[in-house]
Parts: sequence; C-alpha cells; structure tokens
Amino acid sequence: MSLNLRIIGGILGILLIINGIFMLLCLPATIYYHNEVDIVPISFSGCVTLLAGCLLYLFNRKSKDGLIRKRDGYLIVTLGWVIMSLSGTLPYVLSGMIPSFTDAFFETMSGYTTTGASIINDIEAMPQDILLWRSMTQWMGGMGIIVLAVAILPVLGIGGMELFVAEAPGISPDKLQPRITETAKRLWLVYVAFTIAEVVLLKLGGMSFYDAVNHSLTTMATGGFSTKNASIAHYDSPFIQYTITFFMFLAGTSFTLLYFLAKGKLNKLAQNEEFRSYLAFILLFTIIITVTVFLRGDVSLEKAFRNSIFQVVSIITTTGFVTADYTAWGYFILILFVMMMFFGGSAGSTAGGVKIVRHIVLVKNTFLEFKRLLHPSAVIPLRLNNRAVSQNVTFNVLAFIIMYIMIFSISSFFMAILGEDDVLTSVGSVATCLGNIGPGIGNVGPMDNFAGQTTAGKWFLSFLMLVGRLELFTVLILFTPFFWRSK
Repeated sequence: MSLNLRIIGGILGILLIINGIFMLLCLPATIYYHNEVDIVPISFSGCVTLLAGCLLYLFNRKSKDGLIRKRDGYLIVTLGWVIMSLSGTLPYVLSGMIPSFTDAFFETMSGYTTTGASIINDIEAMPQDILLWRSMTQWMGGMGIIVLAVAILPVLGIGGMELFVAEAPGISPDKLQPRITETAKRLWLVYVAFTIAEVVLLKLGGMSFYDAVNHSLTTMATGGFSTKNASIAHYDSPFIQYTITFFMFLAGTSFTLLYFLAKGKLNKLAQNEEFRSYLAFILLFTIIITVTVFLRGDVSLEKAFRNSIFQVVSIITTTGFVTADYTAWGYFILILFVMMMFFGGSAGSTAGGVKIVRHIVLVKNTFLEFKRLLHPSAVIPLRLNNRAVSQNVTFNVLAFIIMYIMIFSISSFFMAILGEDDVLTSVGSVATCLGNIGPGIGNVGPMDNFAGQTTAGKWFLSFLMLVGRLELFTVLILFTPFFWRSK
C-alpha cells in the first residue's frame, strides 16, 4: 500500500506551526533583557517557520482518509524530528550565535532528542532569549516523546513501548485509537504541572526566575541543557541540587505512574516491577559511589552523597546535568558510570537509553530459558507485573538490545576512523549520543563538550541521537528496500 503523503505532509506542517509558535514565545525574553539585536532573528525565524507550517498543512489537509498506517507512522516520526531540528537552527544561525550550520544542527538535534550534548564553549555569553529557545527545544522534545509513546510507537509495534501502553491510564493496546487524545492530555498535564512545580521550588531555593524556568524545562525533559558553563555545579546549594535530583528522578519515571501518583494511587508504584528496579538501581549505585568517594577523603559524607546521587540519577535518567567531574573519581567509578549509560529510565518517561523494562525482560527471559531446558514440554510464559508478555514483544525487546549493542560497537569504530585518536572519546561520544545522555567520557566528559569533534563526526553523532531517541527501528527501517515497496 502506498504512502499517504497528504497526511504525512499535514502532520509535518502542524509540527512546524508548533515550532514557530514556541520561537515567538522567546520574544518576551528578548524585550525584557533588552536584546534588541535579536528581535529580528527570533521573530523572523518564528514567522518563517510558522508560514512554512501553515502552507504545508493547507496544501495537505484534504486527505482521502485520516488513518495513519504503519509506513506513514515511521516517516512521520523520523521526518518530524528532522524537520523540527532543521527549522530549529534558524534562531542560532540568523542571530550569529552559532554561525556554522553543522554546529547549529548538532545543538538543535541535541535539544529535540533531549540529549544535552553541546558545542557551545561559553554558554553564559549567549543571549538570554537564545538560551531560552535552546531550553524550549528540549522541553518540546520531551513532551513530544510522551505523545509519541502513546500515539505512534505502539502502532508500529515497538516492544518496550507496547509494555508502557499496557500500563497507560484509560487505554489498552486493542482500543488505542479512540483514547489517544484523552491519554495525551492527561500526560501533558502531568508534564506541565511538574515543570511549574520545579520552577517554584528552584525560585524559592535562590535561582533567578529566568534560570529556574530554563532548568525546569530541561529537567523534566531529561535534557540537561543549562544556562551556566559549570551546569548545576554553579549552584553550590544543597536545596537546589536535591530539588533537581528529585525532579530528574520523576522525569525518568513512567508518566503513567506519575499520573497515578497524582491521583493518590501509591500502590501502582509499589506494584510496578520497572519502577522498583529503577529505584533499586539508583540506590545501589548511589551507595557504592558515595562510600567510594567519601573514603577518598576529599569531601564530607553529605557532599559525597549529594554528588553521587545527583550524578547517578542524571546518568540513568539520561538528563546529563553535572555537579562534579565523575571521570576524576577513579576507574572503578568511571566503569560504573559507563555501565549506567546503557540503562536508561522507564518506558513512557522522557528519558532515553535502552530503558529499564527491556533489561527486566532480558534477564527474566534468560532465566526462563534455563527452566525451559529442564522442562521442554512446559509452557512457561514471561510475566511482567503479573501479566504474560507475548513472544512478539519479547523477541522485539531482545532484537532491540542486540541491535543497540551492534550500533554502539560499529559506531565507536567508525568514530575512531573519522579521526578521534582517543579510544575513550570515540566510545564515550557514541554511548552518550546513542543513549541521549549528554556528557560522556574522554574529551567529551562532564567538564568538556563536543566542539572539538570533526564536522563528519558531528553529523554522524546527530544521526545517532535521532536513532537512539526514536527507538532504533523507527529510523533504521527507512533504510531498508522493502519499506519503499508499494506492496
């Protein structure tokens, strides 16, 4: 069956309209901070994007049917992130803050995919409205991935997201379409409410209103863009750092569970296997790293705990904020952080990475294989949250993890070929971009950035950000010949 180009074009037009509106929302910051020189770039960028979106929507609004089929969905999801990133470069390029299109695209893709990797050497020298736009790209990307998880990925059969949908309030996999709008509204409401709550708390903690807004936008998106060169280490405030830790933890939790939490259904969290594992991993790594850092004798126990839990939550949730240079804590801890880069948050959260639920399915299926060897005639289903998981979902999850490891290995080798002499940097840049984390290891560690990467390297890493954010198969299937066949 052929692609429904009209419905694809119409939805892409809507995305551009949304993008243009958010650009224009940065104008109050331009006026308030007297950045008159940026009024033209911001307003022109917003108007051009808005106009392009309106034209694209108007020319494609009359579709023969309004159904999004699987092939349409794959193109919508992938092209949506690409076209948002391309249009999102305009404020950077036209203002002259990031004159290189390659660098502007890298920064924008890093924003929309909520990766947090940056090429900006002096963030504090950037105009406030440009930094606000930078934060907004992450907030939109985070909010977009929630809707993507609810509305598109389950239709495409993405295993980890199908498991998330089974827990979503008011919907079930066999009755997904009629409930999409209502579910998306509920999850957006949770997203906005927690963002506002964090703004209030950070302001009470001593941040300026501007910084509180920016950091709240990027925390709930698990993005990690900051308005300060030193990231959250700039604020040597226990209250601010614990507050951001708490909201990073929430952002890495399934938004379905957060919705239940808001309704007072605490038992939903206690009964959820993924949440229990997510919490257990964070506590385990925090205890190990706190003890190790404290025994080094450099900081107090409270500071060691605060830095440890902050960095553990930041990496596992793929947020990427920094309060300390974890690469300086010794090779043992460095290995732990590299391991955490392959964890990811919960399915249905704004976090990137492999996702905790996939690890659970992998481990459970491995142990079940031992049972099946002893009892070859027995039917032993894999269960998650007391529900049987279909073999299709299990196979999808296993294929995802295998593909993830393959992409990571091949990409690390490719980055080395592109001219990165340091093996740690090649591995670290791939791990952090594929997992949408932000800081890596080597020359792209928490105290460095990606400005030194080659032009080819930046484009390749931008591609990895997209692939990782959209659950691998969503993008890679576009490169298969059978996708483009009409039948």
